[in-house]
Amino acid sequence: MTRAVLSLGSNLGDRAAHLREAVAALGDVVMAVSGVYETPPWGGPGPDGRESPPYLNAVVLAVDDDDDPYAWLTRARQLEQTAGRARDPGWQYAPRTLDVDVITVWTAEGASVVSDDPDLVLPHPRAHQRAFVLRPWLDIQPYAQLPGHGWVYDLVRADPVAADLPTLRPCAELSLEP
Repeated sequence: MTRAVLSLGSNLGDRAAHLREAVAALGDVVMAVSGVYETPPWGGPGPDGRESPPYLNAVVLAVDDDDDPYAWLTRARQLEQTAGRARDPGWQYAPRTLDVDVITVWTAEGASVVSDDPDLVLPHPRAHQRAFVLRPWLDIQPYAQLPGHGWVYDLVRADPVAADLPTLRPCAELSLEP
């Protein structure tokens, strides 16, 4: 059995529908879903100078009987594929219908899974810098810790995350609860 934190984001098409469909597709493994936040795009303009549209972001806490952390990566990629995500090799932060990142995974015993495999780096190597991951995570786990980085509450109060918090807009009118 593993427990995982997944970050969901969408900035193309019906953003809220993409997030709702991803949560619904996760089904019974979902333990908690954060609120939805609209956030500016990450990573700057593309090679042609275009900016990405704003994202809707949320975080999911999930538990599954499968004890393989790579099962979460497989599930994330399946969700993206179902949403019609197309990867642009020339623009790492290109707009997307759905982006699902595996932020962290714990074993049944509660140990944090650490991986430096290029396909699945755990914990996510940039999660500690991203307000759009950490702030929604606090919605569902106020006492969360990001392995290797500390308490999520402390991370959101320190730069660079604290400087980004004012750019997050809570979308109380949107719910992703199944």
